Order: sequence, then structure tokens, then C-alpha cells
Amino acid sequence: MFDHPLVYVAGLVFCAIGGAVVVKLLDRIRRRDAESEAEQILERARQEVETRLREAELEIKERSLKERAAVEEELKQVRDELRERERALDKRAEVLEQQMDDLRKQERIVESTQRRLTDQLARVQKQEKELDAVLAEQRSTLQRISGLTREQATERLLEELDRELQKETGTLILKREQQIKATVDQKAREILLTALHRYAAAHTAESTTSTVDIPNDEMKGRIIGREGRNIRAFEKATGIDVIIDDTPGVVIVSGFDPVRREIARQALDRLIADGRIHPARIESVVAETEKEIDQLIRRKGEEAAQEVNVHGLHERLLYLLGTLHFRTSYSQNVLRHSIEVAFLTGMMAEMIGLDGDLARRCGLLHDIGKAADHELEGGHPKIGAELLKRHGEAPEVVHAALGHHDQILTEYPYTMLVATADACSASRPGARRESLERYIKRMEELESIAKGFPGVEQAFAIQAGRELRVIASASDTDDAKAAKICRDIAKAFEQQLTYPGEIKITVVRESRFTEMAR
Repeated sequence: MFDHPLVYVAGLVFCAIGGAVVVKLLDRIRRRDAESEAEQILERARQEVETRLREAELEIKERSLKERAAVEEELKQVRDELRERERALDKRAEVLEQQMDDLRKQERIVESTQRRLTDQLARVQKQEKELDAVLAEQRSTLQRISGLTREQATERLLEELDRELQKETGTLILKREQQIKATVDQKAREILLTALHRYAAAHTAESTTSTVDIPNDEMKGRIIGREGRNIRAFEKATGIDVIIDDTPGVVIVSGFDPVRREIARQALDRLIADGRIHPARIESVVAETEKEIDQLIRRKGEEAAQEVNVHGLHERLLYLLGTLHFRTSYSQNVLRHSIEVAFLTGMMAEMIGLDGDLARRCGLLHDIGKAADHELEGGHPKIGAELLKRHGEAPEVVHAALGHHDQILTEYPYTMLVATADACSASRPGARRESLERYIKRMEELESIAKGFPGVEQAFAIQAGRELRVIASASDTDDAKAAKICRDIAKAFEQQLTYPGEIKITVVRESRFTEMAR
């Protein structure tokens, strides 16, 4: 029924018109809904804005209230501070007013005092004039009575004062010495005894032997050799004289160099023990012995430096130090003596607050010149100082070697400590032995020097020369003069004698009265 085209077209038109109507209706409905939704959104936004405005107003009011409270609190604090300052200023003003009143009172007192002083000064001046007149009158009266001029009276008065001062000099010396001795002797004794007790080295009488034992007299002929060739070769190789005499079982080795003498002694011992004695063998044994002694010397020097904890010594100084092992002084081994002096010096230096390491170095090297005194000219202090200076040692070490025998002015305290330790080491019982002639000569020197002072009747050296008793004349001296004589004798000993340790001088003055009952 729809096959006709018109009908088909009409249907299509009708459908198009219906669709357009439907679309238009839907668009109207959608527009109405959108307008309603937009109105709702605007209403909600308006309500939210009003709410925000109310909250902002409340917040502003609250903040303004807080700020107002803070400002009021700050103003309150400022007002309180101002009130405190006002009260302080009021108090200060009161104090100042009181001080002003006090000053006015003091001014009045000063004025009155000045008036009184002026009056007293006037009276004093008047009295001085009167006194001058009286003194002038008395002076003229004294001149008429005594018959002396003013210059003569002054000279006599000065002479009297001079006699009184001379009399008081001895008393003052005695008093001061007693005061100083009460403190200085005790402190020095404590330091020395502490150092000596801490280092109590054993001492035995050591001596470098110059004899070699041989098994029989036939060995003497073998040592001499055919036409003396063996002994000549030995003396040429060692530089030491060999003395063969009628003494049974002994050959004497003689030489001024202790090291070479020790080389000769050991080499001769080896040759005698080996039995093969001829020039070639002698040269070989002496060369081997020299090497061994050289190594021994270096080892002894290093051991001594390590023992006293002294480091950084020059190789030459270590060798010379080891050489002292073969050197003796009054039968005392010089190397052991140097080690002992190093320990004593270090202990005393530490007890008085000085450098103990430097003190030990000074003590160890103080006798280094004895290792070369046979090679160079001069005494061992000068030689030792030159060697130490040449090898870069400190001025304190050089000065200690040069002045440990009190031959120069002491510039460093370490020199005095070394001299003290040297005297302590040398004065130990058994450390040194003197011959009888030297001992007697020393006693005579002590007594003769003391007897040379006026007022001394007798002098007796006792305690092996460590103490001197002086008998002073009771009629020619008093206590003050006796004290002065004692001090003068001590000074004379220090200037004229060289001795280890100390010498105690005691002056005795006494009056004796004798009567006979009949």
C-alpha cells in the first residue's frame, strides 16, 4: 500500500516534522532544568559568601580584641617600668643629697683641721728655732769643754762608729750564716742524699792491668823470637813496649794509650794460647784484636748512652765515650764514673725543676776530654769542650765540660749540678785512692793555709782532709772575729786548692784560767 511514491514522501515528511517537534520539546525541557540548576548554584554561592563574610568579620573582631589586649599589657609593663625608674631616681636623689650633706660636713672638718695644722706648724717652727739656738749654745759649750773642733769631733765619732761596725760585722756574718744554713743546708742535703740513695752504684777498685801471665819461661824466648824479631814485630804492630825481665811467669805490657795497651794485652794472650808466634801471625792477631776492640768501644759507648737515656750523639762522641771504658782515674773507671754523674745530675735537676734529659747529657759528656787528652794539648775540660762544640752539642753541655772543675765563671745551673755530682761520685768510699805522699801533702797544705791567718794558734786536718779544726787565740779574737776568720779560711781554700767534695772548717775559741791552791 506504500508503494506509491507520494505516500512514501508524505510519510517521510511527517516523520521529519514529528522529530523536529520532539527535539524542540526536549530542548525546552533541558533549558528549563539548566536555568533551575543555575539558580540553585547562585543561591548556594550567595549563602556561602554570606557565611564567609560573617566568619571574616568574627575573626577580625577577635584579632582586634587580642591585639588590643597585648597592647594594653605592654603599656602596663611600660608604666610599671617607669614607676620603678621613678622610685630608683628618687632613691638616688636621696643618696646624692645625703652625700652632699656629708661632703659639706667633711669640708668643715678639713677647714678646722687646716687651721689647727697651721697653728701647730707655727709652733713647731718656733720650737725649731729655739732648738737650733739651744743646739748652737750646747755645741759651743761642748767645744769649750772638750777642746775639739767640729771636724775633730766628727772624725772621732766616725772612728768610733767604724770600730763598732767592724765588731758587728762578724756578728752579722755569723747570724746570717746560721739563718741561711738552717734552710739551704737542709734542702741541699735532701737533694744530694735523695739522688745518692736513688743511684747507689757499687764501687770497687778497678785498675787496667799491664801484665800478661805466661805458662813457663820458655814462652819468653818464643815471644822474643830469633834475634828479637817477634818482639820487634809485636811492638811495631801495637805501638806498645813489651818488657821481659827476670820476674817468673809474667810479661809486662807498657804504654800510655790505654786502648792500645788493651789491644796488646789481648793479642799477646791469644798468641800465647795459640803457641804460633811469628811476625806474620803477630800482625794477623793484632789486626783481628784491633777490630774487636774497636767494636767493643763502639758498643760500650752506645750502651752507656742508652743506659742514661741520651740520644742523638755524634758517632765520634759515642766512640770517645766507649774509649773511657779503658781509662781510669785514681782507680775509678771513667766511663762508669760518667754514667753515675749523669744519673746524679739528672735526678738533682728534676728535683729543682730543670730539664732532666739535658742534665743527664751534660753529666755523661763532662769527662769526654779524657778520651783524647793524650792526643791534644791542654787539660781534659778544655779538650772536652772543644770536642763537644765541634760536634754540635748545646752550649749548656759545652759549658758543663769546660767548667765542672770550677775553673771558670758558672753561666748555667747545669754546670754547678755536674760539678756537684762529679764531687759526690769521686768522694764515695772506695771510688778513688790517693797515695800516701799526696795525702800527707794535702793535709799540710790545709794546715799551713789556716795557720797563715792572724789570731790562729793551731790548725788540725782530720777526717782525711774533709774537716779542719782551727784553734783561735782567746786574747786576740772575739766571737765576731772568729766567725770572720772561719769564713776567710773557707774562701782561701776555694781560691787556692782543688779538691773533690767539701771541707768543713771549725774555729774554736776558748778561755782557760788556772789557779794553784796552796
